Amino acid sequence: MTSRPDPGSHHQHEVFSASRAAHLDTRLRRFLYRPDRLAERYVKPGERVLDFGCGPGFFTREFAKRVGERGQVFSVDLQEEMLEILRGKLGAEGLLSRIRTHRCMPDSLNLPRELNGTFDAAFTIFVVHEVPDPEKLFHEIAALVRPGGTLFFSEPPIIVNGSEFRRKVALAEKAGFRQIERRLFFVNRAVVMKKE
Repeated sequence: MTSRPDPGSHHQHEVFSASRAAHLDTRLRRFLYRPDRLAERYVKPGERVLDFGCGPGFFTREFAKRVGERGQVFSVDLQEEMLEILRGKLGAEGLLSRIRTHRCMPDSLNLPRELNGTFDAAFTIFVVHEVPDPEKLFHEIAALVRPGGTLFFSEPPIIVNGSEFRRKVALAEKAGFRQIERRLFFVNRAVVMKKE
């Protein structure tokens, strides 16, 4: 059990409402963020992938295509409405057999313990700023990811400033991840980390 962070050490932002989900999966966003390239770079066929804060499945779609029939994507979100949109959309695209949807709690991923150490890659894209206890989140993700597995963590700079992002990276490091690559993801802050 980790100690709760000092309330002044991070700032929780508002959760993006499912009522605005259509804004998250548009042609323009596909062009800007190239989820296909992201999946190609960090996901291999047959892998198990965690997509935390999956929303309506914008990145899940490409992760599911990339893992193939033998792989699996766990799409985790706080809002059941987001997961319903994802299931409807990706079911119609024939990808649902590769995806497991899971509704998390506001303060926990709440995934079964037997999944610990079984994920090859975890993605937290534009979502950690909405989490009340990012330190706990990174510890939970670290438990799920196998040694040598990847964490891709990105935040939008309009919402998350540089010092807040650096504090979150430090929390991920404290949980057992090591930074291997720092990059701009379109115009967003992003870091690629490996589980020690």
